[in-house]
Amino acid sequence: MEAPLGQQSQQPSQEFPSISLSHLSSSAPSAVLSVFPSFAYDQADRPRLRFYQPSSFVPDLDLDLRKIQIFVLGHLELLCVGEEADDEEEEKESFSRAYKIDFKTKDESKAFILAFEKWKLGGVDAKTDGPLENGTIVVSKSKFDNKIDSTSSKMYFHYYGQLVHQQNMLQDYVRTGTYYAAIIENRVDFHGRIVVDVGAGSGILSLFAAQAGAKHVYAVEASDMVEYARRLIAGNPSLGQRITVIKGKIEEVELPEKADILISEPMGTLLVNERMLETYVIARDRFLASDGKMFPSLGRIHMAPFSDEYLFVEIANKALFWQQHNYYGVDLTPLYGSAFQGYFSQPVVDAFDPRLLVSPPIIHPLNFSSMKEEELYEIDIPLSFISSVGTRVHGLACWFDVLFDGSSVQRWLTTAPGAPTTHWYQLRCVLAQPIYVMAGQEITGRLHLVSHSAQSYTIYLTMSAKMWGPGAEQGGILQTSSCKLDLKEPYYRLSQPQPFVLQQDMQSQQQLMQSQDISPQIQDGTGPNIAVTPSQILDSLDPL
Repeated sequence: MEAPLGQQSQQPSQEFPSISLSHLSSSAPSAVLSVFPSFAYDQADRPRLRFYQPSSFVPDLDLDLRKIQIFVLGHLELLCVGEEADDEEEEKESFSRAYKIDFKTKDESKAFILAFEKWKLGGVDAKTDGPLENGTIVVSKSKFDNKIDSTSSKMYFHYYGQLVHQQNMLQDYVRTGTYYAAIIENRVDFHGRIVVDVGAGSGILSLFAAQAGAKHVYAVEASDMVEYARRLIAGNPSLGQRITVIKGKIEEVELPEKADILISEPMGTLLVNERMLETYVIARDRFLASDGKMFPSLGRIHMAPFSDEYLFVEIANKALFWQQHNYYGVDLTPLYGSAFQGYFSQPVVDAFDPRLLVSPPIIHPLNFSSMKEEELYEIDIPLSFISSVGTRVHGLACWFDVLFDGSSVQRWLTTAPGAPTTHWYQLRCVLAQPIYVMAGQEITGRLHLVSHSAQSYTIYLTMSAKMWGPGAEQGGILQTSSCKLDLKEPYYRLSQPQPFVLQQDMQSQQQLMQSQDISPQIQDGTGPNIAVTPSQILDSLDPL
């Protein structure tokens, strides 16, 4: 930790490369200074942000982190607004100032923002001296605590501390069976090795590793499930004697030795939900030997546009409640627009028929063995598809798989539509405004995931239909539709997949329904009533 101001015998260490600082206040000089920032505590243990010129021992600018804000102007530009005092003892003499900070690279800008947030929250690793005992939980804020809202983490660990939820995962036989096969079939990787189970839960993966001949397994779990894990492991003494259960967060605990193997089940909905992949990568950096293995070592997000008129109408009809003009004498229609957008801001989690996809999927890989933790803070995926049919595109369907790259056998765990269903199901982002495409037409766009402190992501999706036919080579966009969704708040639509009608059967079914004068309301037997006629739905599914 940097020495308090006034007690420094040498220039503070340069935590960041040189940046440019401009005073924007009219009363301040307009010169641009080449400086470097330094975060420190003053004598009163208050967090400070100081800017030094090269070879200077006295800061040109000394700001109280508790009283300043940072605004992002661009990838390489930040605006710092706050108070500066001529005399720290005379707060009444303080005045507001604005400063523009320019960086040379995006990585420098992101590193500065992360450091700013960390110090502003008041917890840094530098305040804890000496090694931690095995299993000890530090009192000061860890990296996890600085990223994640305390209410969210409390609910998260409470959820996974209950046996009913662990049973739900254990009874996912695709999940559990694939892990078992991947570990047991690759005994050569586990026999006589040190294993760390990251987020051990019930301890089932630790027991699998012991069955595969692991020399010792460290099962690290932060929730109260750790007590059940200890009981389960103690109840299997032939395996349990080689397993140590440690309660604590991966970001905080210390282990007595490096691991040859990391095992974990860090996947959430859309692979990245719950942000445990970041913890998995941190465990790799902290505990895994340089030549160690990760089970799993690779993840892939698969994406493809889909057409599902039943789903679109189901979501849109939820907002019809707010179209009532006389609800106990009250007109609810002023809230209809907000309700409509609210329902379309929920990603849909369910199992769907793969024939609803209108093009082959594309893949975005995440290499757990080599990627940086910061790469999971924002995930930006360009989209490009060629439509196989003419239809209305209602959004983007997503699923994932992970690879267990063993020395003997490679195993994939997939959540793809059409494959045996897992407790992850699949995820679909539904556009409030569908787009129309013809067979052979290009669909472009962007899927942008931005992490937030509630252990999830905000999803920004844009999909566009490009020009089609003669003149298409000139480029251009015919239609564009965008949406913003919260991965933390999905719509769990866990019924059977909706019936899929082949294109050649639609006309005959439509004629049959019209001849029988079907009632204006239909019910599919598994979902809610859909307040449109079947012919309207079938008409909208007809190709252009």
